[in-house]
Amino acid sequence: MYADGLSDSKEPIYLTMENNMLETIRETAAYIKGRVATLPKYAIILGTGLGDLADKMEITAEIDYHEIPNFPVSTVEGHSGKLIFGNLGGKYVMAMKGRFHYYEGYDMKQVTFPVRVMKELGVETLFVSNAAGGMNKEFKVGDVMIITDHINLFPENPLRGKNYNELGTRFPAMTEAYSHRLIKVADEIASEDGLRLMHGVYVGTPGPTFETPAEYEYFRIIGGDAVGMSTVPEVIVANHAGMEVFGVSVITDLGGKDIKEVPTHEEVQKAAVTAQPVMVKLVTELLSRI
Repeated sequence: MYADGLSDSKEPIYLTMENNMLETIRETAAYIKGRVATLPKYAIILGTGLGDLADKMEITAEIDYHEIPNFPVSTVEGHSGKLIFGNLGGKYVMAMKGRFHYYEGYDMKQVTFPVRVMKELGVETLFVSNAAGGMNKEFKVGDVMIITDHINLFPENPLRGKNYNELGTRFPAMTEAYSHRLIKVADEIASEDGLRLMHGVYVGTPGPTFETPAEYEYFRIIGGDAVGMSTVPEVIVANHAGMEVFGVSVITDLGGKDIKEVPTHEEVQKAAVTAQPVMVKLVTELLSRI
């Protein structure tokens, strides 16, 4: 039972990029290059309640989404809508403070457009974070789960349609969508620092409704440990682009037939903020070691 946010009254800005995808990506990347002095090799997509990670950065530049050509604009409460550049864990990184969702009305190419731009800017490693509902009985609210794999239940794949060889192969493998190397380093950090880190499979759904108890049971039966309404599209495109990916979820609520509590967006955000210290330590340490 998780949502990255609830839409407000602001209407999404729709982009038309199918016929000029490469040109659109390059135009947006060129604008960003003109605004920052250094280009990053690392990028972070910050999920609900996790935006405070940016406060730990030594920020050198910020760009509001509405200033960036061809960029979508976040319509979700709790998402400020900025690209942030700076130093974290001894690395120069860019962070998306505010992401885009299929349930907002964007198509998958719009949802994943920022990842395409990241690749054009030279990003090689992508960190993705989110808040998620847990159905693994060993999970507790506030746990941090390393994403080891995902199950894609979105009705549209971001790679559907014309494939540009400049962006990636027509049929990319998803055998290691989440880097085994980075997961190993994260586990070493957890062991050394005494952090409680869970591992699990993330189920991506279109939303915006929270899951029914029966859906939670179904997701668990098919192999899921947590469920949310984001991340999977970005990870697919990042893999298509040849990036190394590390994903992490904060378990903000629990679901299933034996769970009676009704989740709210406010509770999701509160639980995500509670897990903030573990998230900050993990990502910062991980950056410092790779």
